[in-house]
Amino acid sequence: MASSICKHAAIAPSPTTFRSNRIPIRRVYLIRNGRPSAVRCSLLRPEYIPNHIPDPKYVRIFDTTLRDGEQSPGATMTTKEKLDIARQLARLGVDIIEAGFPASSDADFEAVELIAREFANVDSDHVPVICGLARCNKRDIERSWAAVKHARKPRIHIFIATSEIHMQFKLKMSPEQVVEKARTMVAYARSLGCEDVEFSPEDAGRSDREFLYQILGEVIKAGATTLNIPDTVGYTLPSEFGQLIADIKANTPGIENVIISTHCQNDLGLSTANTLAGAYAGARQVEVTINGIGERAGNASLEEVVMAIKCRGEQALDGLYTGINTQHIVMASKMVEEYSGLRIQPHKAIVGANAFAHESGIHQDGMLKHKNTYEIISPEDIGLLRSNESGIVLGKLSGRHALKAKMLELGYDIDGKELDDLFSRFKTVAGNKKNISDDDLVALVSDEVFQPQTVWKLEDVTCGSLGLSTATVKLIHANGDEHISCSVGTGPVDAAYKAVDLVVKVPVTLLEYSLNGVTEGIDAIATTRVLIRGEDSVIATHAYTGESVNRAFSGTGASMDIVISSVRAYVNALNKLLGFKNRLKTEDPNKSKVIHTL
Repeated sequence: MASSICKHAAIAPSPTTFRSNRIPIRRVYLIRNGRPSAVRCSLLRPEYIPNHIPDPKYVRIFDTTLRDGEQSPGATMTTKEKLDIARQLARLGVDIIEAGFPASSDADFEAVELIAREFANVDSDHVPVICGLARCNKRDIERSWAAVKHARKPRIHIFIATSEIHMQFKLKMSPEQVVEKARTMVAYARSLGCEDVEFSPEDAGRSDREFLYQILGEVIKAGATTLNIPDTVGYTLPSEFGQLIADIKANTPGIENVIISTHCQNDLGLSTANTLAGAYAGARQVEVTINGIGERAGNASLEEVVMAIKCRGEQALDGLYTGINTQHIVMASKMVEEYSGLRIQPHKAIVGANAFAHESGIHQDGMLKHKNTYEIISPEDIGLLRSNESGIVLGKLSGRHALKAKMLELGYDIDGKELDDLFSRFKTVAGNKKNISDDDLVALVSDEVFQPQTVWKLEDVTCGSLGLSTATVKLIHANGDEHISCSVGTGPVDAAYKAVDLVVKVPVTLLEYSLNGVTEGIDAIATTRVLIRGEDSVIATHAYTGESVNRAFSGTGASMDIVISSVRAYVNALNKLLGFKNRLKTEDPNKSKVIHTL
């Protein structure tokens, strides 16, 4: 991996140096004021061995955006969207991608299997491990193995609860039964031919220490290669979690033969701190998600953990480092934000809109004198160029090349048909709006590029009022058929949504509706986000509770007309729901058949 500073600075060659006599680290020297300044520019990723890392300072990044992240309400992603994100995670340099929970639904199985096949014969220097989650039973394990076995590097991740409250009230099992279940199921996963098996004692943060040492020792003997220690409910403090990892490392028999991992939830806002404390105490794998999405308050954020290690690894974390190419962080963040429908707050660390904004006079003065006065990392390090640094100002006379260059500046690498579609929308807006802001462009990308596969496309909508709010919508089906419908409602948006329902004929409940102006002014682009659930929506099994849940689907839209923006969002949410249903109807029932043995 190479930092941006290495690409553009004058450098002087230097000999290869070594860390702990294991992994070669190439160092180059920046010439600053006539003096060479050492900067680490590239690290060779250690060879992947399931239960061993050749360099003890290397930390594996296990991304669970597509599994734990997708469990967030409304974050349901289509198979295409999951595949797009998996490809971006590979570019980012993620070591392990937890692609989903194959036993939860046919749709999830299909997505995991597709991602595994995607990374079966990739001609690349880095091929990530593809992992599937499984509860501690044969059906889940078989289902997971059937999905991930196509990958070049497959992994099964098995979990069972180990805290007293979970064993007593959720599992209704004795500690002895839990140990036996864990041991036999890890051994069963290995018997299927899977050489990389991860085991998680759910709610480890509230589990009895001696019991943890016992069950972890047993699964090591059964063939586990990674032991993940989850703070499932985000209960522990950093000092406690770091000590937990240290105690496990010191007291678990056979621990030297496996990798210790962390999985920290953010219920008390401590997930990143706990993750770093765990890594410092000896964990060499950390489980994270893009933008920190996940159940309840979310998970440890990949961008926060990775940039903390990059920024402070040498000085404060005993030289820890990762294989992440941080210049792909911004694109990964934007992609997950758009596909999941989960907006990040402006003050979100690293990737928030205000993360590199300086408004107060004293901050601006310091930045003008020296950027390091208020910025500990450079926006270029995460793939974000400062607004207007290129000097490109877009208007109605701008061409495709200028638009593409501007989008690259904003962190979007868009080409081909996506660029053509975006350019068409851009020209329409530019013809009606004098100044096109960066936020306007981001809204257009969201509405034009990051959308589900089209089943229905909004062609036009007209509203009026003759005592009652009326709306007429024109929709085009994927087969080319045009449909026009009219309806009345309590307002123009309500009337338009009812008109759409008359065409699409899929009964849904609107759970959430939000409308925001992107910029100031009467000509601002409006962005809309909706969340819907079908009356006979896609059913999935919740990984931790085992309950059947109806998936919700989000949709976004953008336009200078708030009604058009609202209808776009609604149609896009319907497209996502219909995409799931259509795939399940046409799926070959023998394609993913497994033996359902508990």
